[in-house]
Amino acid sequence: MQPLLVPYLAACLLLLAAGAGKLRSPAGASQALRTQRLPSSPVLVRALGLVEVALAVAALLEVPGTPVLVALAYAGFTAFVGAALLRGGPLSSCGCFGEPDLPPTPLHVVVTGLLAACAAAVAAGPAAGLPSLGDDGALVAVGAAASAGLLAWLAVLVLSALPRLTAARALVAPLRPAAGSTAP
Repeated sequence: MQPLLVPYLAACLLLLAAGAGKLRSPAGASQALRTQRLPSSPVLVRALGLVEVALAVAALLEVPGTPVLVALAYAGFTAFVGAALLRGGPLSSCGCFGEPDLPPTPLHVVVTGLLAACAAAVAAGPAAGLPSLGDDGALVAVGAAASAGLLAWLAVLVLSALPRLTAARALVAPLRPAAGSTAP
């Protein structure tokens, strides 16, 4: 099994989730594109979501050439969020999963950048996808698939729940008494 197969499969699952989110609810990504002065119609966002879903499915099924496309997709996501964060513009949402209230963070850039690098490394090697899992036996296949699913879920949490928790903490912080305070 390729050393980066599990994170690559996780990247594909994350891409699948993001595409499905945009198909279901294009508002978040549409808002993100609009704030960066890019074309932002819901139809365009749904088309992007459809491309993400198709690319993820093709990659999972080991269609030749898809690791390069997955790497390019993640490089594009990294560039978009990184540029928006550097500009300091009003990017209140990345729109990744179709939710309009997920603010991007520098950690977002790190995660998508690592996934881009992982997919690029996989592209340089032999075929990678779900069919490759069977090469090392059923137990390894199940373990690798479960690990990829867990890693994808953790990435979703880092990209969605962590920004929400950070925002909630910022809202609560002014309400708490300062350390050493004897406020009632």
